[in-house]
Amino acid sequence: MLSYFPQIAGTAISIIVAGALRVGLKLLINKYLRTHPHPDIKISHVSRLVNLFINTLALIAILIIWGVDTKNVFVALGSVFAVIGVALFAQWSILSNITAGIILFFSAPFRIGDYIRILDKDMPIEATVEDIYTFYTHLRTKDGGLHIFPNSLLLQKAISVINKENDNELSEDTID
Repeated sequence: MLSYFPQIAGTAISIIVAGALRVGLKLLINKYLRTHPHPDIKISHVSRLVNLFINTLALIAILIIWGVDTKNVFVALGSVFAVIGVALFAQWSILSNITAGIILFFSAPFRIGDYIRILDKDMPIEATVEDIYTFYTHLRTKDGGLHIFPNSLLLQKAISVINKENDNELSEDTID
């Protein structure tokens, strides 16, 4: 047991550091949200991605501490990622939608509740932003229709945010 003390101590330190990083980044995200108001629903998406990244780093650190042959680990991971890469080749947009979702979270040109106009010659849409998820954004038109846009598409299109007074006036017109 004493011969494994350095590995056990290193593992404990790695777990403590990973936990501290999770708490610190959560506090940093919450501080950002206090200065830049965003709906709480998007916090869970960003938190999950941050936790996945930190857990992956902690696992790699623990493998290195225990002296696992990194060549074998990287060969196995390379094989797994090659299979996943081939399987997702046709679905490359998934990664771009996740990235776009994070960009919309931190520097969104629009927020939930804003009335926006997507300036697209093929399919122009005016709608209220109902919710922003990791992959998609839900837009509700005046007639009650729900349009689900991939986040990467929203970053590629020109969008006009119509001010709140116009949004309220439009809402009152549709109620009458």
